[in-house]
Amino acid sequence: MNSSHGKLLLEWGTILGLLGCGYWIFEWTPVETSQGFAQKIMYLHVPTVIIAYLAFFIVFAFSIAYLWKRDLMFDRIAKASAEVGLLFCALVLITGAVWGRPIWGTYWVWDARLTTTLLLFLIFMGYFLLRMSTDDRDKESRLAAVIGIIGFLDIPIIHKSVEWWRTLHQPTTLFKAEEGIAKPSIPDELLYPLLATMLVMLLFYLFLLQLRYRVEASQDELNLLLAQNRED
Repeated sequence: MNSSHGKLLLEWGTILGLLGCGYWIFEWTPVETSQGFAQKIMYLHVPTVIIAYLAFFIVFAFSIAYLWKRDLMFDRIAKASAEVGLLFCALVLITGAVWGRPIWGTYWVWDARLTTTLLLFLIFMGYFLLRMSTDDRDKESRLAAVIGIIGFLDIPIIHKSVEWWRTLHQPTTLFKAEEGIAKPSIPDELLYPLLATMLVMLLFYLFLLQLRYRVEASQDELNLLLAQNRED
């Protein structure tokens, strides 16, 4: 499969998947008894959390790879994933606020999980401000790699915050360990559309990642040509 076919598959897989999941969620999933219709935002909120974690893990891994190998390909992947991850992190904060309003009575509280998630968002905003602060490509990549690695370390804190501090968030309910085995803790009629939405969000992430990577690669090629022309 060539790159154009792969791009097309990701694009249409995302579009059709989002439409299909939307219909499934709003027409076929039951209304949760304690939270009512507002609970349906879970099908968007939880997958965006997981994809944001994945995106910033890719930043972490490829930032280490760049510092080790000094290959710009690794930096481009890290930068592209950071940009997509920032988008998903913003969606996490927005959908969480929309979900919190009917459940908690407010859009925002300085809850440990909310605060550490906001910190993650601000760290990666700083990641891009740092990249824009220098014209030295290698210096930009090295400093960004360090921030990307440090920023990812906030994610375990976010994930464990509900256990370490008193928060409004409930502990993880998607999977619970029983008799040493992690088992789904929600009914199948809620679990299956949630897993389907996670898969679609993964396709969406991959689509945006390859799109942003190609833009970054083209930008580097253009900058190289401009530098060569100035030397000539």
